[in-house]
Amino acid sequence: MSSPFSHSHPLERYSVKKTIKPVNLICLATEAKAVSLIGDFNDWHPHAHPMKRAVDGAWHIQVSLGAGHHHYQFLVDGKPTLDPRAQGIGRNEENEKVSLIAVS
Repeated sequence: MSSPFSHSHPLERYSVKKTIKPVNLICLATEAKAVSLIGDFNDWHPHAHPMKRAVDGAWHIQVSLGAGHHHYQFLVDGKPTLDPRAQGIGRNEENEKVSLIAVS
């Protein structure tokens, strides 16, 4: 007789690897020409997550992040900028302030 769990381990569905959640971020840089999201989740690559300008002038993006704490910044016309709505402030490898978000 076959067990209903024979094809996968019952704890696999709770694996951290599978805990990915959509996160919405907003940057209020109405005068900016270009804004992108940089962070530890994209190796701080300036072109990985370009943000879209909304009709109100704010910049929006939705990213899928795994569970845990993530460091990030907005790149506003090439200038790294902290998120005033961040859940906290962290430090990067150069000991510079970066925004912090927790995903659970």
